Amino acid sequence: MSVSPLISPRVADAVAEARVHLAAAHRLAVLHELEEGIDNHFTMTVPGRDGQYFILPFGLHWSEASASNLIVFDEGGRVLEGHGTLELSARCIHAPIHRITGARVVLHTHQTWATALNMLEDNRLLPASQTSAFFHGQIAYDDDYTGLAATLAEGERLAALMGPKPIVFMKNHGVLVTGATVAQAYRRLYRIERVCRNQILALSTGRPLQVLSDEIAARVQAPNPDDSHPRGERERLFFEAMLRVLDRQLPGYRD
Repeated sequence: MSVSPLISPRVADAVAEARVHLAAAHRLAVLHELEEGIDNHFTMTVPGRDGQYFILPFGLHWSEASASNLIVFDEGGRVLEGHGTLELSARCIHAPIHRITGARVVLHTHQTWATALNMLEDNRLLPASQTSAFFHGQIAYDDDYTGLAATLAEGERLAALMGPKPIVFMKNHGVLVTGATVAQAYRRLYRIERVCRNQILALSTGRPLQVLSDEIAARVQAPNPDDSHPRGERERLFFEAMLRVLDRQLPGYRD
């Protein structure tokens, strides 16, 4: 594929990789039962083009996502590249969150266990396990479900609520995570589902949870200088492993 002289090879490579990774995230969500068929949305800022975002056209099943069928849209709702329809709530939620928080990747789902927790009156995720401790203090809570997102004001409201936190639990709705890369954001989404499941299963016993202290949670989150695999490396290794699973079980996302 030829590269426009106005686009450096480095940026062109980053765009190609972004397409592959975002398409892969959609297909992984199918394997991990995090999706609702054609609904919910994953978006990513196009490398080198702030204010423009990749998304899967509305109407395609997430298992059909591929690098080539992602479209590019802007906050005004225009489809700038590709063929297909942009769903309204995707524009209204995702574009303002990208713009205001600076997140490169925004993933929003109604995945089963996270949504189940957000159906409860008390939907706080507790640091009651090692993995859940990583999320302690990292989650914003939207306790005021207002209906379907139909204006940019809804995304702006959520972005203001999130502040610097990378995750928002949306009462009666679902969960939204952000990240600097698809690998980082998808690992957060994957792990959030599992800790929500753990908490609901533990609560279902009717017995009290043993919750970790703030001090212990902070110790779990603190970088370990002796760790040969720092967090960014773990995110990369996680996502590369997941791509190998996709290559075996649901290939075609690279096309």
